This record gives sequence, structure tokens and C-alpha cells, in this order.
Amino acid sequence: MESYPRVPVELLPSDGRFGSGPSRIRKPQIDALARPLIMGTSHRKRPVKAVVASVRAGLRELYGLPEGYEVVLGNGGATAFWDAAAACLVRERAALATFGEFGEKFAKEIDRAPHLAPALRVTAAPGSLALLTGRERSADGGRPDVFAHPHHETSTGVLSPVRRLGDEGDLTLIDATSIAGAVPIDPAQADAYYFSPQKAFGSDGGLWVSILSPAAIERAAELSTAPGRWVPTFLDLSAAVRNSVKDQTLNTPAIATLVMLAEQIDWMLHMGGLSAMEARARAASRVLYDWADASSVARPFVADPAHRSPVVVTIEFDEAIDAGALSAALRSQGVVDIDPYRGVGGNQLRIATWPSTAIEDVEALVVCFDWIIERIL
Repeated sequence: MESYPRVPVELLPSDGRFGSGPSRIRKPQIDALARPLIMGTSHRKRPVKAVVASVRAGLRELYGLPEGYEVVLGNGGATAFWDAAAACLVRERAALATFGEFGEKFAKEIDRAPHLAPALRVTAAPGSLALLTGRERSADGGRPDVFAHPHHETSTGVLSPVRRLGDEGDLTLIDATSIAGAVPIDPAQADAYYFSPQKAFGSDGGLWVSILSPAAIERAAELSTAPGRWVPTFLDLSAAVRNSVKDQTLNTPAIATLVMLAEQIDWMLHMGGLSAMEARARAASRVLYDWADASSVARPFVADPAHRSPVVVTIEFDEAIDAGALSAALRSQGVVDIDPYRGVGGNQLRIATWPSTAIEDVEALVVCFDWIIERIL
């Protein structure tokens, strides 16, 4: 790896955290952890239950949930929810759109489940978008009872539309891990819209959150007690629902995660809701896309502007630039976590522009890119 020159300090971003998760956390979220009788207390007592109640009510308001939809929380991250979905939401067969590492990971969980048929896949190369039609069938004519795809592929920064698929009685599951909190959706278009809080919500790990429809809640109740089907308690979505309506989780949660999540939701609502969050993220990401489009040595990895993420910008560099060396040079000066996702590779940088990311920091980052590139070419 080459060694690139150090950038003058006055050009650096004031906050150099650009990671795609965990994301930058605002100071008021950290300050909220000092609230009395929260940290180090029982998650089944009023102070912590009030935080969970605030999270659930805030998300209901933020998304304008239809009647009967529930905000459900569970221990673990999106990986735990994939396992729970395989156990409690897929009856026999699922069809999945995979266009990056995270969509493929869920498909592999379906493949490994001994009680399920192998996943049906509609695929696209990283940087492109794969779309389900809702009419997918297996070679022997078997039809899915679940259709699932990422709303946003974290590994590449490809954005997909959220729309209901299949026929009446089928479920639509949307992995919103790294886009929830950054763009509006119609929640009625999904039966499970699930995410982790350490992305746009600027919190920490150890939790999954899912907005579940009445149909998903009913399916989970059915399958958790279906004859010949074992569902571990930890993966039982019905148990997660029962605990969530009591404003708690099955096991002790990471309370700091809940506190910071609640603080971020309050901030989002105060700032104008999801439309305002999208406007902030798109303004910041546009700085990077415009820079890459105009560059002689770089380009956006996602070629179609309609599919480009507002919160994760992946930039592909020509051979003249060593992206790894560029990242290392900036990391040594406090600009961190802009490396590409490990499963995608390439001569790339991946830069997050969450709603919490100041556009001035993104503009400064571009100045740093230009300053280094001018001196090495």
C-alpha cells in the first residue's frame, strides 16, 4: 500500500466519523445516558420501561403506523431477526431479491432451515438492483408465502422500492437495517419492516426493531405453535410481541442502546420527521455523488442515479488512486471507517451520510480527497 501525504489540519472535517454502522452518535444522545435511575437498573421496572414506551410511541408517530401494526423489539441485531423470520414468518418457502451481501445472508439462513424449501432468488451484481415481481415460482411450481428483500443494501448503497408483493395471505418482509429513519415509506406496504438502531438512528447494537402488521403477528402466533415445528424461545416472534406490548424485551437489553435510540427518535420528530431526515441525508450524499460524477479518477459505484442511496455512498477509484492508502492516510488524521464492505472489495471507499452527518463535514471530506489527489497525480 502506498503512503499518501497528510492533509493540513484546517481542511479536515470537524467530525471524522463516516462509518456505515455503527454510525456517528450525537452528543445529546450520549448526555441522555446520565439520566437518573436508567443505566444499571432493571429493564422490567418503570424507568427503563418508560424508555421502551417512548421508542415504541415515537416510531409509531414517525412512521404514521396503520391500525393494528405493532412496534416490536428483540434482543440481538438483524441477524437474530433473520433467524426469527425463518422460524416464525416463513411457512414453507420464501422468495428473496439479493443484490449484495446482506440480502444474500438472509437467503442463506432460509437455505439452512431444515423445515423450509430452499430460497428462491432474484439476483443482481453488487451495485445493481434486483426486483421481485411477486410471481416467483420454483421449478416444480411451488409458490412462496413470503417475499423479502433489503430496502437498502448496506454493503453497496443500492436503494430498492418498498411495495407489497404476492397475493393475499403472503407476507412482505423488508430489511431496512441501514435506511430506516432516513426516508419515508408507506408502512402498509410491508408486513415486517425491520432494522437495527446503530445506523440512521445513531444508537448502538444489541437490538432489533420491527414494525409488524397484523398478518405478520398472526403468522408468528400460528407457526410458533405449529405441530412438528420447534421454535426456540429466543427466536419466537410471538414472545417478542408479548413482551413489547409490555414495553420490555425477552432478555435484558442494552439499555444504553434504548436510551440513545429514544433520544434520536425525539430529535427526528422535532426536526420535522422522516421527510426532513431524507432531505438532510440526500443533501450530504449529493456532495459526494456530484464530486465522483465530475472526477477524472472516481465514479459512483451505483451507476443508476435512481438506485443510489442517500445514506451510504460507495465510490470506485481508477488504478491511479489506491483507495486503501487514501483511507489509511485519512484515518491517521481522524477520518475513520470509510473502507469498502469486506464482502464487496474493489478499489473503493464507502462513506455514510446519515441524517446526523453535517453537510459541512462531507464538504470538508471532498476537499481532503482533492488535496491528496492533486499531490499524488
